[in-house]
Amino acid sequence: ITSTENRLYIGWFGVLMIPTLLTATSVFIIAFVAAPPVDIDGIREPVAGSLLYGNNIISGAIIPSSAAIGIHFYPIWEAASLDEWLYNGGPYELIVLHFILGVCCYIGREWELSYRLGMRPWISVAFTAPVAAAAAVFLVYPIGQGSFSDGMPLGISGTFNFMLVFQAEHNILMHPFHQLGVAGVFGGSLFSAMHGSLVTSSLIRETTENESANNGYKFGQEEETYNIVAAHGYFGRLIFQYASFNNSRALHFFLGLWPVVGIWFTAMSVSTMAFNLNGFNFNQSVVDSQGRVINTWADI
Repeated sequence: ITSTENRLYIGWFGVLMIPTLLTATSVFIIAFVAAPPVDIDGIREPVAGSLLYGNNIISGAIIPSSAAIGIHFYPIWEAASLDEWLYNGGPYELIVLHFILGVCCYIGREWELSYRLGMRPWISVAFTAPVAAAAAVFLVYPIGQGSFSDGMPLGISGTFNFMLVFQAEHNILMHPFHQLGVAGVFGGSLFSAMHGSLVTSSLIRETTENESANNGYKFGQEEETYNIVAAHGYFGRLIFQYASFNNSRALHFFLGLWPVVGIWFTAMSVSTMAFNLNGFNFNQSVVDSQGRVINTWADI
């Protein structure tokens, strides 16, 4: 189990990760294709989310559990029948709880493999950002709001619907933590594109013009494959000297840190608004000298 010679590392965390993620994936596929409509609002108006009930890839989703269930644990054996379990949206809870447990074990497995190989542990730390974001919308927000029916549906249009409702109820776009998350995602994309293009533009030529430049790199080679001095000189003159990293380790630490911290903050914004704690929000932040609110588009 703990051997690093296997083609795929299992590890002790993998013992729990593999069955939980396989269960979540299998039930997701089956439910996305064939699950009957779910009474999400608890008002006897079932909402269809599966392909066999008229949806396509865009509109299809695993519909969240019924508001009548709330945040009660609702395994199959708690229902009087399989039909009742499906009608009340049981698959959503099953998928979400197995998925969250599985990806948490994936974090542990990343750490475990790093430990076995004598590596530093930061790969697993970086993955805590998307896991925190997923836990925020699938677990923390439903708990704060009192029902899994308020969780994010497992589908494309369902995600957009969740976003629109969240904005309407919490004004998340005016929250500084969400704004940091936007900076993290857009900034991460920008820095990734900048770094990739700079490296690609300063490769040390090892090939003729008639073959791919990629053939100039041999896996495990000791010498540098690009000229960091040239890249630093170019970018330092394009912007200014101190806008460009002259240390490859500091550069890659920054590339990892920026999006991770941004997503951590976004997860915190959703997790606090789950409990309707919105004191950091820039709601009605435009006021006159007497403290009266000057309404902006955000206040409509």
